[in-house]
Amino acid sequence: MPVRDRSATRRSWLRAVAAGAALVAFAGGCTAGSGREARSAASSPATGPSATASPTTAAIARRTVTILGAGDVLVHPPVWAQARADARAAGRAGFDFFPMFATVRPAISGADLAICHLETPLATPDGPFLGYPRFSVPPQVLDGVKGAGFDACSTASNHTIDQGERGVRRTVDALDAAGLGHAGSARTAREAATPVLYDVGGVRVGHLAYTAHLNGLRPPAGEDWLVNVVDVATIAAAAHRLRAAGAQIVVLSLHWGTEYEHAPDSDQRALAARLIASPDIDLILGHHAHVVQPFERFGSKWVVYGMGNELARHAEPINDNREGVMARMTFSEYAPGRWRVARAEAIPTWTQISPAIRLVDLSAALGNAATPPSVRGVYRAAYDRVAGYTLGRGGAAEGLVVVPPGG
Repeated sequence: MPVRDRSATRRSWLRAVAAGAALVAFAGGCTAGSGREARSAASSPATGPSATASPTTAAIARRTVTILGAGDVLVHPPVWAQARADARAAGRAGFDFFPMFATVRPAISGADLAICHLETPLATPDGPFLGYPRFSVPPQVLDGVKGAGFDACSTASNHTIDQGERGVRRTVDALDAAGLGHAGSARTAREAATPVLYDVGGVRVGHLAYTAHLNGLRPPAGEDWLVNVVDVATIAAAAHRLRAAGAQIVVLSLHWGTEYEHAPDSDQRALAARLIASPDIDLILGHHAHVVQPFERFGSKWVVYGMGNELARHAEPINDNREGVMARMTFSEYAPGRWRVARAEAIPTWTQISPAIRLVDLSAALGNAATPPSVRGVYRAAYDRVAGYTLGRGGAAEGLVVVPPGG
C-alpha cells in the first residue's frame, strides 16, 4: 500500500446518514508541511520482515494512525482580551487567537487526527460576549483552533447549553463554517443520531462525546438531543452504531470528574471500567476538572481521565489550572481492520500568562537551547508535576511515555 502523498487531500469528513448506511463525504483541505499522513507503507528491506512474509502482512504491520487529544479550550474574558491585543499588535481589528496556540502547533499538526474540547458556546462575531457562569464567547477562537492543527472538537460540556438552543446552533454552525468536525451537541434530533466518522488516510475513526454535568440546566422540553449526557447504555449503543457504520477505531470524549481534583473520583473510575470494557470503544479522552489527571491502561486500551486546560485564564490562576497535557495515542493495525494502541504518550503543556497569554509545549521548550534561563526552572517544575499526575495510576509500568525534553 503506497504512502499517502503529503500534498494530497489530508482526509475527508464522513458522516453516516441517520436513516441508512450511506456515507456523505466532506473533503478537508491539505495544509502544506503539516506532516500529517496515513503511515501505511510496506516495510523496507532494511527494517521490515523477512522476504517470506506476505505483502499484505507486511503492510498491515507497518500501518499506524496517531490520534491526539487536548483538554479544555475555555475562553475566559482575559483570553479574548489577549486575542484582541494580538490582532491590534498585527495592525488588525477584531481578534487573533492563533498566537496563543502557535508554539503547540507542531505537536498538534503532527498527529493524523487531533481533537480538542471546546467547552464554551459561541456568540455571534460581534457579541455580546459573556464569561462565567453562562459563557458566550467570540467564535473567532475557532480560527486559532484550526490554525493550531486541530481537526475536530468535542462539544458536550457543563456549559454547552449556557445560551440555550441558540447557543448550540451558533456553535455548531461556526464549527461547520470553520471546517472542524464536532461531536457532543446537535442542532436537530436527526443530527444527534448521525454517527460521526472521520476518514483518516483510509481508516475510519468514530467520535463520541458526552458530559456528566450541565450545571443544573436542562434542555428545553423535547430537545434532549441538544447535548449528549452520560448514560452507560446510551453510550454503548452509540458506539455499537459507529462500528456498524464502519468505524475501525472509536474515540469517546467524556466531560466528567471533580474540578481541581487530580485523582479520578469514584464515578470516573466506575464509568471508565464499564465503558472501556465495551468492544466498541477503543480510547477515552477526559476533561472538565481543569487539572491534569492520570492515564490508565485497561488491557490494550487507555483511559485519559483528565487533560486539564488546553487554553484558559482563570480569575485566580494557579499552577494547577495553568498545567495541561495532550494525549498522543499511536494505533497500529494488528489484523485487517483491527487496531489497538501501540504507543501512548503524554505531552505536558503550560499556560504562560505574562507578558502575554501563550501556550507552551513544555517538552519542546525544555529541549530548546534558546529557552531563557529565567523561565526554564518554571517550565521544568511544571513538566515534573504534570508527569507525576499522568503517571499516577501505574502508567509508566504499562508503557506510557511522558515526552522528554527535546523529544
